[in-house]
Amino acid sequence: MADRHYQVVVEKDHINKLASAKPIPAVAELVWNGLDADATRVDVGLERGPLGLEAVTVTDNGHGISFDEAEALFGRLGGSWKAHGNRSRKRGRILHGKEGKGRFKALAIGRVAQWTSVYRAEDGRVLRFTITIIRDDLTDVRVSEPEELGRGISTGVEVRITELDRSFRSLEADQAVQPFSELFALYLTDYRDVAVFVDRAKLDPESLIENRAEFTLNEVTHEGRTYGVKLHLIEWKSSAERWVFLCGDEGFPFQRLTPTFHSPGHQFSAYLRSGLFDELQTTGQIDLADFTPALKSAYDEAADLTKGYFKDLDTEQSRSEIEKWKEQNVYPYREPAESVVEVAERQVFDILALNLNRQLPTFSDQDSRTKAFQLRMLRHAVERGPEELQHIFTEVLQLPIKKQQELSQLLRDADLGNIITASRLVTDRMRFLTGLEALIFDPDTKPHVKERSQLHRILAEGNTWVFGEEFNLTVDDQSLTEVLRKHRQLIGADTVIDEPVKRIDGKVGIVDLMLSRSVPTNRADEREHLVVELKRPSKKIGGAEIMQAKSYAYTVAKDERFRHINTRWTFWVVSNDLDEFAQTEARQKDKPRGQVAQTDDGLVEVWVKSWAELFAESKGRMRFVQDRLQASVNREDALTYLRSTYAKYLNPELEEVEESAVQVAEAESTSA
Repeated sequence: MADRHYQVVVEKDHINKLASAKPIPAVAELVWNGLDADATRVDVGLERGPLGLEAVTVTDNGHGISFDEAEALFGRLGGSWKAHGNRSRKRGRILHGKEGKGRFKALAIGRVAQWTSVYRAEDGRVLRFTITIIRDDLTDVRVSEPEELGRGISTGVEVRITELDRSFRSLEADQAVQPFSELFALYLTDYRDVAVFVDRAKLDPESLIENRAEFTLNEVTHEGRTYGVKLHLIEWKSSAERWVFLCGDEGFPFQRLTPTFHSPGHQFSAYLRSGLFDELQTTGQIDLADFTPALKSAYDEAADLTKGYFKDLDTEQSRSEIEKWKEQNVYPYREPAESVVEVAERQVFDILALNLNRQLPTFSDQDSRTKAFQLRMLRHAVERGPEELQHIFTEVLQLPIKKQQELSQLLRDADLGNIITASRLVTDRMRFLTGLEALIFDPDTKPHVKERSQLHRILAEGNTWVFGEEFNLTVDDQSLTEVLRKHRQLIGADTVIDEPVKRIDGKVGIVDLMLSRSVPTNRADEREHLVVELKRPSKKIGGAEIMQAKSYAYTVAKDERFRHINTRWTFWVVSNDLDEFAQTEARQKDKPRGQVAQTDDGLVEVWVKSWAELFAESKGRMRFVQDRLQASVNREDALTYLRSTYAKYLNPELEEVEESAVQVAEAESTSA
């Protein structure tokens, strides 16, 4: 008997649209058809031949399609038997589709689609027939006459798609299991008696899930009706993409959207479940769902909940990682943070260290010694500033450019890079002052003449800030040195100027030292010079030394090489002690303490100071800078930024230290 032909009653361009879909969603529609037919097993098969993939099959063991239903199912859209009920015939499952549209998506991957249905008739006979659609003429549906089979034959449907458009690697198990699991996760969770296989691999969403959570959202209103909304959130152990699925009230996904929000480091599927999407699917508006105000409201709330969930999850995981480092004695900070700047520094370190731990898969597998070294190296880089960190990122750890930019942006966004660097500079200077003070005054080091004989080089090597911050940046100036040497007889021919002092024998005491530095200015026709005479420790500064210094200063300033240049001169005379005359001279009315002379034009100044005074003033300046740095961290809300943006990395103990440090800083600021 000849095949019957049914003409699909619908516009051809509408069918063409239905037959257009990506491979996985297209095949998934056929799987849903099998599940709606009460199948307990559905297999997606790939038939391979000598030239590659020849056919894609979807086979189920459901109740099949009866011959009497064929015309209603394929002859017109909207004629699905499922349109007349919400549950499957035998097992009472919630139905996925009701419009009969999904079957045409089979033609999205091949030219010919054939359904072979085996069903049990009302009289108990088992019958088989085929339904064939060719993409060249979508409105023509060919249906064969049914043939009787033996009564022991199982029912079900096989869809076989041939004359494929391409090889469809995306349907092979290694690529298809994850996306199919994402689509069927909720269904397979609700119906444990169902098994779906893809290219012989069984879908087991539970084994692929890292974390999951459920939330009840605020109700939404659409066209006068109110709908409840739920969010089911699944984080996958391994997935290349993130999706938001719009699902009906029973969890069937109707639409898949790419999320417009980010949760770095997490691959997830967010399932929005609501009767709203059932309604939009029924009325054909699901493709325009993103233009629906009700959806936007639910979507925005779901986005906030998703980001918050992963942020909290990261925070807990990061805290555990830091605690593990502490237990292994590889965490480079042993003592608790005592100031706001130290808190900021430690939080930046934690963020960077945890990022590196994620970025470098081998980091956690390294031995404790190597891990401790790398964390100490990172701490050093944090203390030294953004430039050092950039070197670590690029040269040592060889991070991807995107990750380098992300971590570098952290310091810029929080405005902490310069604060931490400045704080470390102040700390280093305080250590320098303590060491220098011991070198000069401590009974154990004072007798070691050789070390003190190098004092002028120690100061000249970037430490002229001791005499004032205006002298922080200074450079060598050969012409200045030559002028100082030319007039050396005014202060004693044995004074060594800008040369290392070499001892003749171990019994010779220290001679007077002089260092000279040129201070850079903004204009080429201006000069500024710093000249420091360091008296031998046993020599007190008195009237003779002051007059000697003044004479030398005025003579040098009038030298022909500087006479016609706008030049400022600052001369210092420093020793361990001042006699009574010098102390009186250093405390003149209307002059800064220590200034003993200044020309009327203000271009030449002469100062005398003891080392004790210099140390006290320098330490006072450093403490002032430290206080301002603490206030700067609070004022700029840098720590608040860190807590809100990078909370997933931060150690909870730091928040308590931070609050304490802030209170101390505020108390000190109030008392000041």
